[in-house]
Amino acid sequence: MTINGSILSIQSHVAYGYVGNRAAVFPLQHLGYDVIAVNTVQFSNHTGYGSWKGDVFPSDHVKDVLRGLLDRGCFENISGVLSGYLGDSTIGDIILETLDVIGTFNTDIIYCCDPVMGDVGRGLFVKDDVPLFYKENGIEKSTILTPNQFELNLLTGQTINTIDDARAACNMCHKLGPKIILLTSLETQDAPPDEIQMLLSLDNGECWSITTPKLQFDPAPNGSGDLTAALFLGYYLADKSPVTALEKTTSVIYNVFMKTQEAGQRELALIQSQQLFEHDIECQFKAVTL
Repeated sequence: MTINGSILSIQSHVAYGYVGNRAAVFPLQHLGYDVIAVNTVQFSNHTGYGSWKGDVFPSDHVKDVLRGLLDRGCFENISGVLSGYLGDSTIGDIILETLDVIGTFNTDIIYCCDPVMGDVGRGLFVKDDVPLFYKENGIEKSTILTPNQFELNLLTGQTINTIDDARAACNMCHKLGPKIILLTSLETQDAPPDEIQMLLSLDNGECWSITTPKLQFDPAPNGSGDLTAALFLGYYLADKSPVTALEKTTSVIYNVFMKTQEAGQRELALIQSQQLFEHDIECQFKAVTL
């Protein structure tokens, strides 16, 4: 399979562990993409540990790095943009400005926005201005949106207890801009407690779900959402089939979780899973039309 174009990934960085760009760049490179990584923070480890060292980069720093990339001509061959943890809303504004610049070179740019804000159990873990940024203009230009259940609830104000609730919330969110919504870590009252789902919604009303066993962790590894967004974008760019991207992403994520559980470690077993990051991976889970 021929891979055309680079992916610009703008999100967090940790020295130890696999979240943000550390969870996204390695798998995308294995899929054959040239990844340009711009870091919004540099921390010693992810914040799930409760303590960490490092800094959130000022917006001027991020803007300056992007300006340097423009000067090198790096924007001329970008086919996909991926964003994750922002730090604050001003970095979100810079991402939107960057999309406009890249759009002058590629009008078909695919923007995958992972609206990292929080999760069930942990609650909100970003600054208060970040959810407002996403609601008002942050996801307007996104092609793909990859919220978890907590984040979709936050974006729409809708409580999600059932599949029908999830579909209704996705339909509300489509009105904000995204053509494709991948809802991750979905647990509903109408599904067994030992299963977990992803839901794929298109702005034309089509919808699919995919179900896997829910593996038990204590605590659950961080970074799975970052990895999911990266894989979905990588698979989608290859053939523009959202359903195929859903099935491949789900199969890879489940097996990464299996390897992480087998290793008995808190961080995602990315290195042990590197053979999974292929375009021709066998899909052991199939999507169901809703």
